[in-house]
Amino acid sequence: MSVADRFADALYGLGWSTVKKLPEPVAARLGRTIADAAWKRRGKGVRRLEANYARVVPDASPERLAELSRAGMRSYLRYWMESFRLPAWSAERVKSGFAGQDLHHLTEGLAAGRGVVLALPHLANWDLAGAWVTTKLETPFTTVAERLKPESLYDRFVAYREGLGMEVLPHSGGAAFGTLARRLRDGGLVCLVADRDLSASGVEVDFFGERARMPAGPALLAQHTGALLLPVTLWYDDSPVMKGRVHPPVEVPGSGTRAEKTSVMTQALADAFATGIAEHPEDWHMLQRLWLADLDPSKGPS
Repeated sequence: MSVADRFADALYGLGWSTVKKLPEPVAARLGRTIADAAWKRRGKGVRRLEANYARVVPDASPERLAELSRAGMRSYLRYWMESFRLPAWSAERVKSGFAGQDLHHLTEGLAAGRGVVLALPHLANWDLAGAWVTTKLETPFTTVAERLKPESLYDRFVAYREGLGMEVLPHSGGAAFGTLARRLRDGGLVCLVADRDLSASGVEVDFFGERARMPAGPALLAQHTGALLLPVTLWYDDSPVMKGRVHPPVEVPGSGTRAEKTSVMTQALADAFATGIAEHPEDWHMLQRLWLADLDPSKGPS
């Protein structure tokens, strides 16, 4: 393991061991302090976040973009402070930590026994939403995690999410799709963060007026298994309670090839994600390149 990998692993380990012991107001203040310091340094991640917000809010002035990126970093650190503390939250704190709209789409889909795929963008705290599902709805689910380096850091994330009641599969390896399909055919729940393609073989979509690539998995799983495909968007407000909305189901088109159906369904997901992101851009934690034009290193800022 390299020095950088050991440092990253130790840093996250310190977060999970120390931050979860802090009183909640103290952890919140610490998160804001770290966020503001990172924002003032204007490193690579902050610059990328700001460039992404410029796509979402194209008429924003430089001053408005700076305000958004500062709020975005605060939201991102709120996610981390909550995530470090989630394993220490009581069941009641988890249940009261999220309030959702149109949850009937999810509960009715689960009751029908057909399997449900929840697809989310990187908005607010998807781990908290997942913990709420396993605690409040008493519904376990399966998800996929990107393999991180070092391996010990990936293991920490897997253990953390499994501790919240999730079944976690590695993104790489090729076996995840079959396992997800089996869970859905058994009437289970699958939750996937789906606004950024990690395979370079995703589906091209129109996203805020430009081309981007998003994973085909959610649409393909719905087609293969007959599961309900539901977009979900999340956001923070000034309260300690995260908010969210379950959008109407994305239907499988009645005609077309598998690729054509997948394209239509993935575009529908992108449109639902765009609606939630446009309403709460500061809660979209996209500190990486996303649009195809930015994936060319010669174009756009880092």
